[in-house]
Amino acid sequence: MQFDNVCKFLAEQYPTEFVRWLLTTEPTEVKILKTELSLEPIRADSVTFLQTANRILHIEFQTLTISNPPLPFRILDYSVRLKRQNRCPVTQVVIFLQETSNEIAFTEKYQDETTTHRYRIVRLWEQDSALFLDNPALLPLAPLTRTDSPEALLTQIAQRVARIPIRDERQNIAGCTEILAGLRFKKDIIHQFLREDIMQESVIYQDILQKGAFNLIKSQVNSRFGQIDASIIERIRRLSAQQLEALGVAFLNFSDVADLVAWLDTQTASSTM
Repeated sequence: MQFDNVCKFLAEQYPTEFVRWLLTTEPTEVKILKTELSLEPIRADSVTFLQTANRILHIEFQTLTISNPPLPFRILDYSVRLKRQNRCPVTQVVIFLQETSNEIAFTEKYQDETTTHRYRIVRLWEQDSALFLDNPALLPLAPLTRTDSPEALLTQIAQRVARIPIRDERQNIAGCTEILAGLRFKKDIIHQFLREDIMQESVIYQDILQKGAFNLIKSQVNSRFGQIDASIIERIRRLSAQQLEALGVAFLNFSDVADLVAWLDTQTASSTM
């Protein structure tokens, strides 16, 4: 799921660029739509809704072809609910990140006895890399685009990343690029072209590290102490990746939940000093 999260991060960081790409229009204003589509099958971790002056762009990123409910039905469900709530046209684009021959990646409609609903599919492995190389917002997707020479493509990507003038943006784009390139290339190949130290300083890279560390600690806590108060879990969730790593070491010496709470109290106290 980290790949979907990276794409969602990009679409929400650069909404105007994604509208230009997928709607091929010049938007005057784009905002991220924080909709209340809270019932299943909404999957907020891989879905982005962008609202222009007169249209909603629904983007869904996919690495898997199997889902429950099936993708075409889910797209129909989004469309109906979005139109009911917002009373405007909806354009839906499903972007498949990883090459597959599964028919779902080539299906652009839902159909049953009474209903036909159409949407767009973008298969990144068929896309010309030039568009992605020339746009920093889309650059992290470039490793997944069409190429006859993967190493030449990675060289071009690394050169484009290095030219991004703002340091924080350069780090974030590099981090996203490394993560998505992992769908196609081995890590040692990626690190030949992209500097690992820059990638690891990116916001999205650190966020993924933090979430991974939190899930590990949560699993350990549940295994050792069973279900504990939700407020304690929330305190753990707010820890940084570095603090979670320290907690993982300290946890080995905890006898009960009180030890965990005492450790969390020391972190709270130190952060207020």
